[in-house]
Amino acid sequence: MIVLEEVERAKQAVVGAVPSARAPGRPLADALFEFETRLASADSRMNAWKGESVAVEWEACRAGIAEARARGERLRLDAPELGFESLLGTIQELIDPLEVFEQAAARMRELDDSRR
Repeated sequence: MIVLEEVERAKQAVVGAVPSARAPGRPLADALFEFETRLASADSRMNAWKGESVAVEWEACRAGIAEARARGERLRLDAPELGFESLLGTIQELIDPLEVFEQAAARMRELDDSRR
């Protein structure tokens, strides 16, 4: 599912802003730009998997993308100074609304299995 791939790449992009023992982390502004761009791409492809059998999951995913995009925009506009701990918490808050995609993917696998 292309939408799920874009969502996962969006999450990876923003998580890339977190410094590690081996790398300083990418600039948050760059990570946010990719996060928002990939979510916009995912949103534009949502209708490709809309259907009655996944209507509940589809609506939750559409709402998740909208909320994550809104949170990303607020963070970009506010541009707060974030230490390591607050950066971790902020990024977790950004990606939390996208967790519904895991449930949707599980439902899609379930439907695929039942068709076999």
